[in-house]
Amino acid sequence: MTNWVYSFGDGKAEGEASMKNLLGGKGANLAEMSNIGLPVPPGFTITTEVCTHYYAHEDTYPDDLKTQVNASLAQVEKTVGAKFGDAENHLLVSVRSGARVSMPGMMDTVLNLGLNDITVEGLAKQSGDARFAYDSYRRFIQMYSDVVLGVDHYNFEEILEIHKEEKGYILDTELDADDWKELSQAFKKKAETELGYPFPQDVHEQLWGAVNAVFGSWMIDRAKTYRRIHNISGDWGTAVNVQSMVFGNMGETSATGVTFTRDPSTGENAYYGEYLINAQGEDVVAGIRTPQNLTKISREKAGAEKPSMEEAMPVVYKELAEVFVKLEAHYRDMQDIEFTVQKGKLWILQTRSGKRTAKAALKIAVDMAEDNIITKEEAIMRVEPAALDQLLHPTLDPDAKRDVLTIGLPASPGAACGIAVFTSDEAEALAKDGHKVILVRQETSPEDIHGMHAATGILTSRGGMTSHAAVVARGMGRPCVSGAGALRIDMNKKVITVSGRTINNHEILTIDGSTGEVMAGEVATIQPEMSGDFGKLMGWADKVRKLKVRANAETPLDARTAREFGAEGIGLCRTEHMFFEADRIVNVRQMILSEDKAGREAALAKLLPVQKQDFIELFTIMRGLPVTVRLLDPPLHEFLPQKQEDFVSVSEAMGTSVEQLKFRADELHETNPMLGHRGCRLGISYPEIYEMQARAIIEAALEVSADGGDAIVPEIMIPLVGSRKELQILKEKVSAIADAIITASGQKLDYMIGTMIELPRAALQAGEIAHEAEFFSFGTNDLTQTTYGISRDDSASFLDDYIHAGIFEQDPFVTLDQEGVGELVKIAVERGRKTRPDIKLGICGEHGGDPASVEFCHNIGLDYVSCSPYRVPIARLAAAQAKLKG
Repeated sequence: MTNWVYSFGDGKAEGEASMKNLLGGKGANLAEMSNIGLPVPPGFTITTEVCTHYYAHEDTYPDDLKTQVNASLAQVEKTVGAKFGDAENHLLVSVRSGARVSMPGMMDTVLNLGLNDITVEGLAKQSGDARFAYDSYRRFIQMYSDVVLGVDHYNFEEILEIHKEEKGYILDTELDADDWKELSQAFKKKAETELGYPFPQDVHEQLWGAVNAVFGSWMIDRAKTYRRIHNISGDWGTAVNVQSMVFGNMGETSATGVTFTRDPSTGENAYYGEYLINAQGEDVVAGIRTPQNLTKISREKAGAEKPSMEEAMPVVYKELAEVFVKLEAHYRDMQDIEFTVQKGKLWILQTRSGKRTAKAALKIAVDMAEDNIITKEEAIMRVEPAALDQLLHPTLDPDAKRDVLTIGLPASPGAACGIAVFTSDEAEALAKDGHKVILVRQETSPEDIHGMHAATGILTSRGGMTSHAAVVARGMGRPCVSGAGALRIDMNKKVITVSGRTINNHEILTIDGSTGEVMAGEVATIQPEMSGDFGKLMGWADKVRKLKVRANAETPLDARTAREFGAEGIGLCRTEHMFFEADRIVNVRQMILSEDKAGREAALAKLLPVQKQDFIELFTIMRGLPVTVRLLDPPLHEFLPQKQEDFVSVSEAMGTSVEQLKFRADELHETNPMLGHRGCRLGISYPEIYEMQARAIIEAALEVSADGGDAIVPEIMIPLVGSRKELQILKEKVSAIADAIITASGQKLDYMIGTMIELPRAALQAGEIAHEAEFFSFGTNDLTQTTYGISRDDSASFLDDYIHAGIFEQDPFVTLDQEGVGELVKIAVERGRKTRPDIKLGICGEHGGDPASVEFCHNIGLDYVSCSPYRVPIARLAAAQAKLKG
C-alpha cells in the first residue's frame, strides 16, 4: 500500500529532511525538527504524489487517502488531547502548502480550521477569552471564504471598516468580544449572500475544502508565473501540511514572528526578524500591521520605540535564541524560522534555508567556510550564479544630489530608478515597451508577482522587512523599500502625497533598497567594485573550474570592465559594432554603396587607421590574453542610410547624386537580411573588406608587441561559414596579407584563423571545416535562430505562448536548447576534434553567461565560454559549480 500521509510531532516523525521531494520542503523540515526534539505542533503531511495523482486523475484522490488522513488526524488528537469538531475540547488545525522549494506567498494557507458556531463557544470557554475566540472565528471565516470559496477578502474588510466607523474605533484592538461576535455573524451572512449557500459548519467538509484549495493553488496563475520566473517544474507538485493550531493572539503573553539566524540582506551574523504581540502569523507577513524588532540592538538601530522581543519577552527570547543555534548547526545554513508563543510557551512552526540577497549569500558562504562549518567547495555551491547580477550593476552615487521624500525600511538592497506605476498590469505592459518602472503599492500580494518581476524596483507604504514585498523582492534581486508609512498612496487617483508634495503617475522616482530612501527624480549611479567576500569566493571558484571565461567586447570600456570582472580574454569582438559612431558611419555607407572596387577601397582607406587604433586599444587592455576578432558581419540594412540627411552626407563624401545613392540602396535591399549578403558571403564578394581588417588586426598586434612584453595572439574569426571551401578561400586571402605584414616588420607574431559555427550545415560539416579552422566559436544566438527558424528580433510576440503551453520550458535565446541546438554543438565538437584534436572550442553567444548553458559547455568539453562583461562573474561561478557537480 502506498503511504500518502506522514505524521510528525511529539518528538518523532515518519519523515526526515532528505524527503523534501515527497514531503515538500516544509513537511520535510517539520519532520526533521520533530526528530531533533524541537517544540513542533503535531500534524501530518499529505505528499506531493497525491498532488500529481490529483491532476493526473481529473482532480480526484487515491481511494485510500481519506482513510490515511483520518488515521493521522486521530493520532494528532491523541497527542494534543483534543478532538476535531468536539464542542468542549476541540482541535483546530492549519492547512498549508509546501512545495519542494520555497515559493513564499504563492500558494494558499488556511488558519483556525475547525471553528464553527459550536466550537467557537467551546474555545471561548476553554481559553477564558471570548474576545480571542471570536476574533479567531471571524479571521477563519474571512480566510476560508477567500482561499477556498472564492469570496474576495475585501468584502469582509469593508464590513469591518464600517463597523469601526460606526463604533468610533480606530484600531482593531479596540473591538471587544461582542464586536467580534457580531462581525462573525455578519461575515457568515456576507459569505452566504455571495455564494448562495451557508458557510460550511461541518469541520470535515472544511478540512477537505482546504486540502482541495491547496492542491488547486498549485496551478493558479501567480504560482505558475513564479515557477516560470524561478525555473521550477510544474510536475513537482505541492504537499499539504495539516498541523494543530497554536495561537499567538491569546493576549499579551502570546506572540508570533518570523526571523532569520543571520541578516538576509547583508549576511551579518546577527539575529534578524520581527514579531507581533497578540497576533497571528499572517499579520506579520501580510503587512497588515507593522511589526516590532526582534532584538534590542536592531530596535535601537532602527530608532523604534516599541520594545523588542528580547526586552518584552526575555525568557522566551532566550529559548528562541537557543533554537536558532541548534537549527543553524543542524542544517549548516542560515535558517528562516516562523514561531508562535502561546501563553508563554514557544512553538516552532517552520524552518527552511532562508532566501537571501547575493551580497548576503556571499558573506554567509564565505563566513561559514572560514569558520569550518562548511567546505570551500560547499561555499561555492551555496551561491546562485545568476544572483550575482544583484552585485554587478550600478548603485547610487553617494555624492549625487538626492531629493529625499521619506525613508522606509531597507527591504531589498540595490538602487532603482523609473517611472512610478500603481498596478502590476501596467508595470508589465510598460516594461515590455522598454520603460523602467517602480511599482508603487500600499502593500503587495501574490497577485502582484508579474508586476514585481517586470519592475526595476518596488515601493510599499505598509509591511515590514519580512512582508511579501520584501521576501519576494530579495528572491528576485529587485531593490525594495517597504513600510514607507509617511507615503499616502491613492490607488484610484494613482498619486502619492508626502510632506505636502505630490508624485503623480509616471513621474520619476528613485529608491535605495539598502538605506530605505525614497527620492524624487533620477539620482546618479556608480559602478560596483568586486572585492572582499566576492573576491574570496571567486578565487576559490577559479581554482576549481576547468572552463575558461572570456568576454564579448569591442570598446575599451567593455574590455576594461571585463578584465576587472575576471575575464580571461575577449571571445567575441564584433567589428561591425565599431562603425556606428557618427564619424565612421559615412565611410561605411560609402563602402557599401560603392558600385566598384575602387570606390570601396577609397572608403576602406579612411576606415583602416581608425580600425587599427581600435585594435591597438583592445590589445593593450587585454595584453597577454587571447582576443578573438570577428571580421565584418553586418546585415546590410543596419548600415544603409534611411533619412534624407544621411543620403546627403554620403553623397557629399562620394561626390555622387542622392538619387544615384537611393537607386543603389534599392538594389541592395534584401527581403531577409539576416540570411542575406552578410558574413563570409560579403568577404567572398568583396575580399578587400576582410583584407583591410586583417591588415588593421596584424599591424595593431605588431605595434602593441613591439616593446617585447606579454605576447599578443590575435584570433581572426571568419563568420557565417557553411562550407570548407568558403573558409579556405578567405583564409588564404587573410593569411597572405598577415604573413606579408609580419615578414616586412621583421617581428615574430603568432595568429590563428578560425570560424564561427552558427549554421546547422556548419555544425554538420565541422569535420571538413576543421581542416581549415584552428578554432571554432559557436555563435549560439544565430545557431538557435537558424535551427528553429525563429527570429529572435520578432519572437517575443509568441515565445510566452510557447512557454505557457509547455512547448518551451524557457526562452531558447536565454537558455541553450540542449536537445536541438545543443545536439548540433556536440556533433560539431566531436567531428571537429576528430579532424583536428587540438582545435580550440568556445561559445560566444549570450548563452555563455547563462548558468545552465555554461554547465552544458563544461560537460561537452568546450575550452571556454564568452559572454557580456557583467556576466563574466556569473560564468566563472557557474563553471566552478559545473566542475563540482562532476
